[in-house]
Amino acid sequence: MTLFEENVKKLLPRLRQLRVIPVLVLERLEEGLRVCELLVSNGLPVAEITFRTLVAAEIIARARREFPQLLIGAGTVLRREELERAMDAGAAFAVAPGFNPTVVKAAIEHGFPFAPGVCTPSEVEQAVELGCRLLKFFPAEAVGGLGMLKSLRAPYRHLDLSWLPTGGISSENAAAYLALPEVAAVGGTWLAKENDLTTENWDAIAEKIRAARRLQN
Repeated sequence: MTLFEENVKKLLPRLRQLRVIPVLVLERLEEGLRVCELLVSNGLPVAEITFRTLVAAEIIARARREFPQLLIGAGTVLRREELERAMDAGAAFAVAPGFNPTVVKAAIEHGFPFAPGVCTPSEVEQAVELGCRLLKFFPAEAVGGLGMLKSLRAPYRHLDLSWLPTGGISSENAAAYLALPEVAAVGGTWLAKENDLTTENWDAIAEKIRAARRLQN
């Protein structure tokens, strides 16, 4: 077993315990730290901070120091340079919307847990060939949702793959995905919508976090 595979295996029990990964698109350091505080205080200590904004790496680094109990992943990691920035900032894992062999190979080289995005059998097989056993199913709902994932997992069940469905996941359909034994956790943006962040509606975000925590049962 490679260091990459070993570290992914160590990450999986934590993901299966948490079950829901809030996907955060954050424009300001202050709002990022506030959401991280809410995640910790409301019992869902995990976040995927996406590299869609310039402040992502800084938020990861600060949150790692201020909330050591928070499991922080980096999202939308599209290039090797972003992967290295995520690692330097202290992220525990990273994910991407697609399958980029260059980024996957860099993660393997560093032994850093990484889940590439897949939605076709060919992408699954390419990722598996490189050593990936944790895969992000994206964009989940747009490519057929739960039915597609059930069909996609069937021919590869013997490979002991774990899945992170993301894209169109909501409080209404998350439980159905989580009922599949191969699903380690789901990712979703519904916990901290742009409007709630812009208006600083922290109470609404906190309530969504508490509701998501109930999906752990």
